[in-house]
Amino acid sequence: MGNLINKKKILLIICGGIAAYKSLELIRLLKKDGVIIKTILTKSGAEFVTPLSITSLSQSKVYQDLFSIENEVEMDHISLSRWADLILIAPATANTISKLASGSSDDLASTVALASNKKIFIAPAMNVRMWEHQSTKQNIRKLKTYNYELIGPEIGDMACGEYGEGKMSEPKEIINKVKIYFKNLKRKNKLKAIVTAGPTKEYIDPVRYISNKSSGKQGYEIAKSLSKKGFETTLISGPTNLEINNDINLIKVETAEEMFQSTLKSLPAEVAIFSAAVCDYKVKEISKTKIKKQDEICLDLEKNVDILDYVSNHNSLRPKLVVGFAAETNDLEKYANKKLSEKNCDWIVANDVSNKSIGFESDFNEVSILYKNKKIERLKYKSKSEISDELVEKIIDHLN
Repeated sequence: MGNLINKKKILLIICGGIAAYKSLELIRLLKKDGVIIKTILTKSGAEFVTPLSITSLSQSKVYQDLFSIENEVEMDHISLSRWADLILIAPATANTISKLASGSSDDLASTVALASNKKIFIAPAMNVRMWEHQSTKQNIRKLKTYNYELIGPEIGDMACGEYGEGKMSEPKEIINKVKIYFKNLKRKNKLKAIVTAGPTKEYIDPVRYISNKSSGKQGYEIAKSLSKKGFETTLISGPTNLEINNDINLIKVETAEEMFQSTLKSLPAEVAIFSAAVCDYKVKEISKTKIKKQDEICLDLEKNVDILDYVSNHNSLRPKLVVGFAAETNDLEKYANKKLSEKNCDWIVANDVSNKSIGFESDFNEVSILYKNKKIERLKYKSKSEISDELVEKIIDHLN
């Protein structure tokens, strides 16, 4: 990936926990890549690693006490937060995560994080039961809404003798994520992404139409996640009651044809994600006046343009990554695989819409990502915003 972090300024916050020993290796590797490091060592962190060992590796002063006169004269907590290009908290304990989520500022580490206007990465490290506790999960969800970036944790054997998720990611993995961040930052607003979302309406007469139950929530969350990661994002949305950030280019449409034309006008792009539930059929001739009630009515239907198929199979238009969605009520992976093959897209995100607790209209989802190489990844039940963040992380890894 090249040396993307040479001369970058990183503020490393080391919290308490046995994983703190990994922070020394992290410092060594960052220095090897030419990073300029300043370090905050929390009171509990100092129980595991010493300021002397950190200073010898970082070749820089270690900051510890919020109320130190010497610290405030040399560099106060506001200046320290502004100095950094990026703040990295590794390891981040359950206690620290709780503090950050609540907006606490009772020590130097939490005060700097609260005062920061820079990207903050956290690498959690704790016992598996602590990591799985609902309060920790809730705090993590809150931090994500504050635009904190999560690295790990990993699954494995723990110092306490238990096994599970909660291990701090290895220093090399942490540095890789940091490099990806700076790479994306360097090309910010150069990578374009298109997302289609919501249902379409196919009118029968001026007051009646054919549509479906799609709320557009998953597509809107994907657009938010892409924008948050630095993509220049266009969201082409069918009729919904949802709101979207001002930094996302929102195009409102009603019919499949309007969505198709808006998609073509929004190309070229590096990524196209077709999450909209586009009506497969439309009425051949829309009545100009309201159709009066009858015992029977026959509608003459014709197929709508298949937007995913069209974009996937036109080389002059095709983005680097084309992602389709498959909403099914049965034989999920069978039909998703069929769609992956027939549409010539790169990935299919499949979800079961027969389950009312996920999918259409719900704030939660559970999906499978099917790849061309027959690999399948399952994203277990979680909020649609979390599903979106995970999907976008996979998109970034793929592009890199």
